[in-house]
Amino acid sequence: MLRSSINGCFNFPNSCTLSKHGFVPWMEVQRQQQLSIQDHHGCTINPLRPPSKHIIKRTNFGSINCNNETKLSIYQNYSVLNERKNIVQRQSLPFTIEPGFTDDDDNITTLVTNLYKQLNVLYRFSRPHTIIGTFIGVTSVSLLPIESVADLSLEFFMGLLKALVPSILMNIYVVGLNQLFDLHIDKVNKPDLPLASGEFTMGVGSMIVSICCLLSFGIGYASQSPPLFIALLTSFFLGSAYSVDLPMLRWKKQPFLAAACIVIVRAMVVQLAFFIHMQKYVLGKPIILTRSVIFATAFMCFFATVIALFKDLPDVDGDKHFGIQSFSITLGKEKVFWLCIKMLLAAYGSALALGASSPSLPVKLAIVLGHSALAAILLMRAQSVDLADNASITSFYMFIWKLFYAEYLLIPLIR
Repeated sequence: MLRSSINGCFNFPNSCTLSKHGFVPWMEVQRQQQLSIQDHHGCTINPLRPPSKHIIKRTNFGSINCNNETKLSIYQNYSVLNERKNIVQRQSLPFTIEPGFTDDDDNITTLVTNLYKQLNVLYRFSRPHTIIGTFIGVTSVSLLPIESVADLSLEFFMGLLKALVPSILMNIYVVGLNQLFDLHIDKVNKPDLPLASGEFTMGVGSMIVSICCLLSFGIGYASQSPPLFIALLTSFFLGSAYSVDLPMLRWKKQPFLAAACIVIVRAMVVQLAFFIHMQKYVLGKPIILTRSVIFATAFMCFFATVIALFKDLPDVDGDKHFGIQSFSITLGKEKVFWLCIKMLLAAYGSALALGASSPSLPVKLAIVLGHSALAAILLMRAQSVDLADNASITSFYMFIWKLFYAEYLLIPLIR
C-alpha cells in the first residue's frame, strides 16, 4: 500500500500537474498536502511535510499506536518521498537554478556584454589607426617647444589635453562622415565596417558624427587658443569637402584634391598649429619655428602623401565600379606602390643627413640608427607584398601607419 500511495501521489505528470511555466500550482500543493500514506501498522504520514508528531496519527481503522520501529520506517519512507518530490520539481523547471544565481546577475551580465559589443563597434567606426596617428602626432609636436624639464608643468599637460580631446573628436567626425557618404563603396571595399555591415544604422552614425563635431568645436572654442581652433576648423572643412557629395565638393573623386586634403591636415596643420598652440598659448613663449618643427613639417609632407596614395590601393575594385578616379586606377597599382616606397626612402635619407649633422652625439646616433632601421624594415616588407592580393596590400598599408607612429617617436629627439 505504501508503494501504491507513493506512485499515486508522485507519478509525474498524472498526480503532480504542472503549470505552463513549469511550476507546481499552489492549489495542487494544497491538494496533495491532504493526501496521506498509510502503512501496514495503521500510521499515516503527509508526503510533502517532514514527519512529526502532528502528522503521525492514528487511523480510523483501529486503536493501534505507532511504535519506534514504525516511526523509523515512516522516516525512511519520507526520505524516499522527499527525494522523488525534488526530482519531479527539478524536471518541471524550464531552467536550472544554481546556488547564488539570480535574475539580477543575469541582467547585469547581459548589459555588460551588450555594452562591450557596442563600444567595440564604436571603436571600429572611429578607424582606430587614424586615432592613434592623431594622438601620437599631436603629443609629439607638443613636445617640440620643450627646452627643459621645468617646461613639463601642469600647464603643459592641461594644454596637451585641451589639444588632444577636440582633435580626436574631429578625427572621428572626419572618418565617420566618410563612412556615411561611402556606404555603397564600403560594402564592396570594406564590408566589415560598422555601417557597411549593418552593425550601426545610418541614424546612429549621423548622431555620432554630429555629436563629435559639436563637442570638438565647443572644447576648441573654450580653450581660447586661435591656432587650435583654426586647426579644428581646417580639418572640418577639408574633411567635409573630401567626403560630402554636393556640387563643388566630393574632392575624393579628384586624385590631386584628395591627396591635398590629407597632406594639408596631417603634414601642415598638425605640425604648425599644435606647435604654436603649445609654444605661445600654453608655455607663453614667443613664436619661433625651430629646426625640429621645420623638419617634422617637411618629413610629414612626404609621409602624408604616401598615405594619401597608398590608401586607395586596396580599394581599386570599388572605386573603379563607382567612378572614383584615384591615382591607383589612373597609374596602376604597381607604379603607385613603388612610388610610395621611393618617397619614403627619400624621406628617410633626408632624416639621416639631418641626424648626421647634429652636434649632439646621442641625438646623432638615435636619428641615424633609428631611420636606418626603419628604412631597412620598409625595404624587406615591400619585397613580400603581393599586389594581386588586397589582404596583402591592406596589411602593408597598416604597416606604413606603424612607420608613421615610429617617426613621431623620433622627431622630438631632433634639436
